[in-house]
Amino acid sequence: MFKRTLLVVLVVCSLTKIYSQKKDFVVTIKTNFGEMVAILSSQTPKHKANFIKLAQEHYFDSLLFHRVIGGFMIQGGDPNSKKAKPGETLGNGGPGYTIDAEFNSTLFHKKGALAAARTSNPQKASSGSQFYIVQGTVLSSSAVDELKVDQGKLKQGLQQFLTKPQNMSLRDSLSKLYSTLTRDAFNKKVFSLIPQIEKETGVKITKDISPEMIKAYTTIGGVPFLDGDYTVFGEVIKGLDVIDKIAAVKKDGGDRPLEDVRMYVTVKELSKKKITKLYGFQYPTTKK
Repeated sequence: MFKRTLLVVLVVCSLTKIYSQKKDFVVTIKTNFGEMVAILSSQTPKHKANFIKLAQEHYFDSLLFHRVIGGFMIQGGDPNSKKAKPGETLGNGGPGYTIDAEFNSTLFHKKGALAAARTSNPQKASSGSQFYIVQGTVLSSSAVDELKVDQGKLKQGLQQFLTKPQNMSLRDSLSKLYSTLTRDAFNKKVFSLIPQIEKETGVKITKDISPEMIKAYTTIGGVPFLDGDYTVFGEVIKGLDVIDKIAAVKKDGGDRPLEDVRMYVTVKELSKKKITKLYGFQYPTTKK
């Protein structure tokens, strides 16, 4: 495992010079439903270097998208899927190492986001090879307020708030609402209390959400509740319709497609100007 980790570090170092110049790598994921073209983020250098290395070694070739959930995501990259029998449980394979989490607030789970799968671990380290591509759903404008709420802080603040003697009657009222109303109605009531909860407990519940994130989640959609828990390290810039086609296939009880959906992944180095010309992808401008 140490050798694997060292190798990833060396690859990161060797690619850093490329990233800072005028070229980048284009990732093409070929499937029996069409091709997806993706760009990997230089803000997640460990994940980017690892994915490029595996693709250049043809590691992903003939692996399956073994877990598909409509309105959520399509997942693949398990080496055990290459020769898997129908009905065989998949999702536990990998190259024998993990990648340190690389969270970045500008990289989020909009439709087309390329992100790393992982097991449950305190460090939220990523699988060395398994990844998923987000399909998600489009949020209504009224759901944007929910994006601005830190659910963990809300739970903490609400507990403190309801233990105060002066709020005991409100606690009983909320308990009745929870048992008689829909989840949406209950949440609406709780959200209306946030300013009061913050004032009385000092717990900061709301968080800043960028206009770019709001626009993406309310137009093309995504899965916002995954943000901050799984590393997003790239995005599909062509072939979003392929995600929809794969997400719509018939599956078994374990979310594995009944008919195999295989992938073949290649990477090609091009100038950033050429990438923008071919795919319309705009690189962020570098501040001087």
